[in-house]
Amino acid sequence: MKIAFIGLGNMGGGMAANLVKAGHAVNAFDLSADALARAQENGCATFTSVREAVDGVDAVVSMLPNGKIVDSVFENDVLGHAPKGAILLDCSTIDVDTARKVTADAVAAGYDMVDAPVSGGIAAANGGTLTFMVGGTDTAFARAEPILSAMGKAVIHAGGSGAGQAAKICNNMLLGASMIATCETFAMAEKLGLDLQTFYDISSKASGQNWSMTSYCPVPGVGPTSPADNDYQGGFATALMLKDLKLAMEAAQSVNADVPMGARAAELYAQFDADGKGGLDFSAIIKTLS
Repeated sequence: MKIAFIGLGNMGGGMAANLVKAGHAVNAFDLSADALARAQENGCATFTSVREAVDGVDAVVSMLPNGKIVDSVFENDVLGHAPKGAILLDCSTIDVDTARKVTADAVAAGYDMVDAPVSGGIAAANGGTLTFMVGGTDTAFARAEPILSAMGKAVIHAGGSGAGQAAKICNNMLLGASMIATCETFAMAEKLGLDLQTFYDISSKASGQNWSMTSYCPVPGVGPTSPADNDYQGGFATALMLKDLKLAMEAAQSVNADVPMGARAAELYAQFDADGKGGLDFSAIIKTLS
């Protein structure tokens, strides 16, 4: 299958490389010359415009920074330029309303499309072990699933258009709040005189166990290797967590959902980002709790 991949950042670069490994011919586009060079090293054909990249392909996958860019790229450079039979997959994390709008535009132009945001971070993108939450019709999902499976370990149909984004926003609100709670707990355990590895050994097997602790521990040298062991470099940047939490707050307001824990997490990450820590992994927020 010939696949155009639009957006080769920290996540998209690894995802495109895994499509190549799965045997697909990948047409890659990004505004960054360095990103294009890495994509070429990984076996992608590279192009200097989206329209060139989508010409003659069977599918278009995008991984872009925000909803405004997604809407613009699809409206101006994908719809009417990619073949009508191509399946369109947007893997960006954007607001639900924009996801539904872009899909509606695609359907009106004669395309099948899904919103398919991801969970798992850079390591999972590189390793092909992402989880995809997919919104779209049954027909569109069936066409998209084999492509997504080449980049992930789990591909789950969340519902109709926009449902993938809704699931991603809810998941990351839970992640942000649980990471802060995990950081608070380790900081308090240390002040109470507990050895942190010993506390990990206890809590990871008790009712306090959670993903932020056992898969992504915010304490260096405790649990599996995580960004904490690399001075909080790499992983999932605080600025990206804040972006997702802002989307969650907008979504909560739109449906009158009461989310006090999510709202407090958004406030804390906003302050951490404002303090110049947006480039650090989101687990680095433990530094504010010592």
